[in-house]
Amino acid sequence: MQQPNLIMLVSGMEGEELVYLQSVTSHLNPDQLQMFASLYNGKRKNSDTILIGCLIGFVALGGIQRFLLNQIGMGLLYLFTAGLCLIGTIVDTINYKKLTFQYNQKMAQESLALIGVYR
Repeated sequence: MQQPNLIMLVSGMEGEELVYLQSVTSHLNPDQLQMFASLYNGKRKNSDTILIGCLIGFVALGGIQRFLLNQIGMGLLYLFTAGLCLIGTIVDTINYKKLTFQYNQKMAQESLALIGVYR
C-alpha cells in the first residue's frame, strides 16, 4: 500500500508547516497518518484567518486573533486595552504567520497524542 501524501491530506499548508508535519509524521503508518490528518485538519488555523483577526483590531475590536488562537487571557487584555494601544495589534499583524505556526505545532502534538503516538 502506498503512503498517502501529506499535502493531499492537509489543505492550505505553507512551507514551514509542511516541513514540520513531515518530520513529526514520518514514523506513522498510512492508517495513523490518515487519522492524524483528519484530527489536525479540524484543529489547525489558516494564517489568513489570523491576519483578518489582526486587521479587525485596527477598526473594531482588538484581540480577535488571540481568541482565535485560544489565548483567552491575551485576548481579554487586547480587548480591554484596545490592542495594547494598537502596539500589540501591530506586532501581531507583523508576526501573524509565526503565531499561526506556533498554534498549529501545538495542534499537531495534540493530534499525535490523541491517536496514541507520542513523540
